[in-house]
Amino acid sequence: FKASDDVLSQNEVYDFMQPVFGSGIVYDATKKDRQVQFQTMANGLRTSRLKAYIKKIEQETRNYLKENWAGESGTVDLLTCLSELTILTASRCLHGEDVRTHIFKEVQELYHDLDHGLTPVTVFWPNAPTEAHKKRNKAREEMVRLFAKVIKERRENPERSDGTDILSLFMDIKYKDGRPITDEEVTGLLIALLFAGQHTSCISSTWTSMWIANDENVLDKVLAEQDKVLNGNMSKTLEFDDIQQMEYLHNCMREALRMCPTFIMILRRAEIDVPIKVEGKSYVIPKGDFVCVSPTVSMRLKSTFPEPDTFDPDRFAAPREEHKKPYSYLGFGGGMHSCMGQNFAFIQVKTILSIIFREYEIKRVAKDMPAVGYDDMVV
Repeated sequence: FKASDDVLSQNEVYDFMQPVFGSGIVYDATKKDRQVQFQTMANGLRTSRLKAYIKKIEQETRNYLKENWAGESGTVDLLTCLSELTILTASRCLHGEDVRTHIFKEVQELYHDLDHGLTPVTVFWPNAPTEAHKKRNKAREEMVRLFAKVIKERRENPERSDGTDILSLFMDIKYKDGRPITDEEVTGLLIALLFAGQHTSCISSTWTSMWIANDENVLDKVLAEQDKVLNGNMSKTLEFDDIQQMEYLHNCMREALRMCPTFIMILRRAEIDVPIKVEGKSYVIPKGDFVCVSPTVSMRLKSTFPEPDTFDPDRFAAPREEHKKPYSYLGFGGGMHSCMGQNFAFIQVKTILSIIFREYEIKRVAKDMPAVGYDDMVV
């Protein structure tokens, strides 16, 4: 995790994403261009912007629940509902009001085909002539067309955006050599950002809610914290400081990601022969070999997390703080390539779950907790 890209690189490992994101985006970009792209993403996810997103996330969540969870009781598929909610809230915050209001349904459908175009075959043969890849390619072309229209209208009518969405920032990118970003590259960055955020937030919110509902003691602590943070006003409109004070809910999400991390592997390729030492023994990782770390395995090590198969959010609180050992917790990766959107993910998921657990009593229909689907690309 400490190695630079000149030693252990991620670009060559994840180049199978190029057909999804597009040419010159993220892993397919030059080092200088990628730095500009990442810096712009980071600017769009600063605290000042996160504060503006909470109201939007709450509005989307309440509207969705009012429309889809009406009545005194009912049965829902949490994964489906939270997948829909996370893409709704992400679209309003990251794409902007005009996209969310006017073309969201089209974007959602196209994202579905892009997402399903990422299969195990894709990793080894990104352009294999499969039906999933054909739909992926067609969806990307259509996504570029849709956003080109939005970008054109934005430039002609800048008042259509409140300036807090990341689309506005992407549109203003200029690379270090003076080149302005193209509409196709803007679309690619939006797809990349949505891909990263949608998978993590959808899966983590589902597992977090399932684990909370699975243990009455955990649920009681979550509700007690809500009551304390909101001063007994359980219908209060959420603010940034409220979300920041929800430490136990925060640790529930951390623990859910520890037990059920979104990705089962983090990969790098050795660009040179890399000497390492493990338990006093010396080894060399040959140039060209892939290096793999599995968060699924490493975050279940008893030496780091005692009773690793037990859902215990308090393991992250003082004085235990079991995650403080460097690179023991990999819920959002680690080192120089750790997920830059993790603060947005925490804000998004905590806002959604705060509302759900205050408004609804959640009970699992099945007898047991579901098993992790290790056959999928995202678990």
